[in-house]
Amino acid sequence: MKPIYFPEPFRIKSVEPIKILSAKEREQKIKAASYNVFNLASRDVYIDLLTDSGTGAMSSAQWSGVMLGDESYAGADCYYKVQEAATRIFGMPHIQLVHQGRAAEKVLLPILLEGKKYAISNMHFDTTRAHVELAGARAIDCVVKEALDTTSYYDFKGNMDLVRLEKYIKDLGAENVGVIIMTITNNSAGGQPVSVENVRAARDIAHKHGITFMIDAARYAENSFFVKQREKEFKSSSITDIVKDTFEGADCFTMSAKKDAIVNMGGLIGCRDKALFEKIKQRTISFEGFTTYGGMSGRDIEALARGLDEGIDENYLRYRIGQMQYLADRLSDGGIPFQTPVGGHAVFVDAKKLLPHIPYYEFPAQALSIELYREAGIRACDIGSFMLGNDPDTGKQLEAEFEFTRLAIPRRVYTQSHLDVIADALINIKERAKKIKGYKIVEEPPILRHFTAKLAPL
Repeated sequence: MKPIYFPEPFRIKSVEPIKILSAKEREQKIKAASYNVFNLASRDVYIDLLTDSGTGAMSSAQWSGVMLGDESYAGADCYYKVQEAATRIFGMPHIQLVHQGRAAEKVLLPILLEGKKYAISNMHFDTTRAHVELAGARAIDCVVKEALDTTSYYDFKGNMDLVRLEKYIKDLGAENVGVIIMTITNNSAGGQPVSVENVRAARDIAHKHGITFMIDAARYAENSFFVKQREKEFKSSSITDIVKDTFEGADCFTMSAKKDAIVNMGGLIGCRDKALFEKIKQRTISFEGFTTYGGMSGRDIEALARGLDEGIDENYLRYRIGQMQYLADRLSDGGIPFQTPVGGHAVFVDAKKLLPHIPYYEFPAQALSIELYREAGIRACDIGSFMLGNDPDTGKQLEAEFEFTRLAIPRRVYTQSHLDVIADALINIKERAKKIKGYKIVEEPPILRHFTAKLAPL
């Protein structure tokens, strides 16, 4: 039976022209970018799948809100609108604005990790790992073993491995663990969802050992949609109720609002403890600006207040996840390996399986990203050993659990025809996969190298 895809619950009101360069021009551009897709100019990209963060299309309601943005330095009206929406949705009494997710991590994680050695997560994403290391601690990943088999189906591949979590705490010493982080959805594992049951169990383990339990809430709405579809307890629940159950009992959260709140800029920190909130506010003033604007313009705050509710609309989420499923089905039909089942914000192509002749230290996921640009002007992103970087203690290249080329789909931006172009490009690449070579790094910074490193083909 042919699967049912859900059409866009909106109509297009404004369009932005894009163009595709010739193959010769694309080859020149990627070489000039030192084979790092972050160095490409957006005007030279046809379909941009680098990230879903801040790249979504805002609604007419959000754009109308931009004109109402209160640009007062302190106590702007839009600040109170975000406070109302965020406390209502997440159920946390204290909410702090920041300009994006990594700013939230920069403010919060050093507080939680002061005097501590470790942070444990189902999987840390790149900026989270970086801020753990910048705080002088080490990031430990603890995803369930089912996530490691990209070909098999499992409802909640993003889950924390609870047995290993208990063992890590015992072996490392609870007094040395500053925070347990639940990332929803689990980006590094392929945008995979986490069950509410698993969130509750990890929270209870954290609290049993006196450890702070934090949620990385970047894609909490997409996670909630998967919960409704797959977790029996929540089949009849609203997305709003699932969000509340997910966050119940969590001590704090960070959020890049550039994902599920569908804005171009913005972030949040939430917490329950008033003393912790006072520390958060002081660090926000130092790094972001006064507490009621948190590094954001009033117009962006107004759009965020509206986007928080738009992002949890069930009709929108059904369409959003449907887009991922359509692309995944096209790739499956074409024999392209990817993390199964498809995640909420992206399709994670398994470059290790597609390019098995390229070892991890020659970066197969990065090689596939470059080949996608060569083939069709598509910009994707390495989520593999190139992104993971070097061991902070030894300086040696780390081997990632996965070698994914992430096709992150911006929200409300691309049509089904664009998805067909993506699928066709990968199918064409598959035909010449054995001829594709790896890459070496010729210049790199010590942290978050994948943003600015320079590479050369082998």
